[in-house]
Amino acid sequence: MKQPTSSYQEMMKGIWRDNPVFVQVLGMCPMLAVTNSAVNALAMGLATLFVLVGSSFLVSIMRLWIPKQVRISSYIIIIATFVTIIDYSLLAVFPKIHKELGAFIPLITANCLILGRQEAFASRTTVRFAVMDALGMSGGFLFALMALGSVREILGEGALFGVSLFGPNFEPWVIMILPPGGFLTLGLILLFFNWVTEKRRQAQINYRLSLNSIEESRV
Repeated sequence: MKQPTSSYQEMMKGIWRDNPVFVQVLGMCPMLAVTNSAVNALAMGLATLFVLVGSSFLVSIMRLWIPKQVRISSYIIIIATFVTIIDYSLLAVFPKIHKELGAFIPLITANCLILGRQEAFASRTTVRFAVMDALGMSGGFLFALMALGSVREILGEGALFGVSLFGPNFEPWVIMILPPGGFLTLGLILLFFNWVTEKRRQAQINYRLSLNSIEESRV
């Protein structure tokens, strides 16, 4: 594995360049199921952040003592421990949100994003880089959840975090808070994300070409 260059770069790559949803297309089940409102999206994103950061921290610390033969089982046990903590915490403090999220909180244990980061990164690098990578990836996941949840709630209910935005005359697009609205919104956001990424790539290519032409003219 290529060694990370800096903590900042390791964190920021998960926000945009290697975003787990918009680039790697991971965690689609909770992405589509719980984003019918911004509150649910925020709760799921923060829960995932807690689990990913906590499990990456422990896996990185224990990486030299976990036998390779049982590493996946060990990672799942560590992840499940943090999932249980956040599950019971939500049940005690925010029972309404816990009911809304339903089985998707326990299913964080099987989220391929979290297990994948343990196997591909946290188990092979230092604690500092493992935690920064976890913050970046979970931050990117939270960003994607909030983008989808906010758009769906604004169009589907005319509100954001339960606060009305357009007054009583607004006619909600009910389809946006239903499953088809999730697929439609995700597709449009992916289209926009890929368009921005391609524009940035073309700008970088044009910049390099302009630099090469300047150097050639000087020669």
